[in-house]
Amino acid sequence: QVQLVESGGGLVQPGGSLRLSCAASERTFTTPVMAWFRQAPGKEREFVAAIRRPNTNTYAADSVRGRFTISRDNAKNTMYLQMNSLKLEDTGVYYCAATQRSLILSSLRQENAYDYWGQGIQVTISS
Repeated sequence: QVQLVESGGGLVQPGGSLRLSCAASERTFTTPVMAWFRQAPGKEREFVAAIRRPNTNTYAADSVRGRFTISRDNAKNTMYLQMNSLKLEDTGVYYCAATQRSLILSSLRQENAYDYWGQGIQVTISS
């Protein structure tokens, strides 16, 4: 059974940091692409970052590039999102996702390209 479980969310002040984790079942973790998406209140879900396997190439949305880092630890079947210099607009529910397909670059940011999703975890930036 394919499972993705996020953890590490919470409340942090602007300028602070959080690290999200996505624990995956072994089968999920062998998928070629995994990603993070987020959904702010009243907005559509949007792409945050993605990472390929096995070359570990990474991609990030313009809004988070230079502040967020996606990575994966194959030994632990876990993907991470290190979030630094957090802003109010980073508030939302964060989801990890995975796909069995080797996506082309233009598809990495499309949520309908992903087959498996976690339940989501709340991240709140507030002073």
